[in-house]
Amino acid sequence: MRSIDEHDYHFEEWLTPQEIARDVEQVAERIRDDYKDKEPLFVVVLNGAFVFAADLIRALNNIRCEVTFIRVSSYWGMSSTGQLNFIVPLQQVVENRDVVIVEDIVDSGLTVHQLKAHLRGLGAASVTVASMLFKPNKLEYDDAKPDYIGHEISDEFVIGYGLDFDGFHRNLDAIYKVKNNNLTA
Repeated sequence: MRSIDEHDYHFEEWLTPQEIARDVEQVAERIRDDYKDKEPLFVVVLNGAFVFAADLIRALNNIRCEVTFIRVSSYWGMSSTGQLNFIVPLQQVVENRDVVIVEDIVDSGLTVHQLKAHLRGLGAASVTVASMLFKPNKLEYDDAKPDYIGHEISDEFVIGYGLDFDGFHRNLDAIYKVKNNNLTA
């Protein structure tokens, strides 16, 4: 089993590249079924979702779609402000469009909850969410539960496959869980 040490934390491989590929294909299959006669707009939430989004979009090769990127934050330092701040705002018109938000991980759901409300306010015909990881026991906003989930996870800190530790380790081909219990996120 592969492992990584970062600062005082030890991470062990949790999802292999093969398991991730299987999860991505299952999500893509459901999206292909749901959007086969539509032209959805995929809104990828940076920074963490870029790896999942790239694999997912390639797996949708028979779906005519558009892809755009946004970067949002609801944190000031290590505390949530409760408000969504658009660092890189949405560039596409979403009015009367079927929008799929692509996230790396959904835990409390604050970002997804506010982003869905924002997109609906802009006139999106529908808004769904595809997330590589989902922490169901952390969800605080019912409407933020992803429609398409790669894998459920308990309340553990993970890195790799787009997920970072202080900006590093997004490039790992697997997802690693922290193995000492004094760090959660």
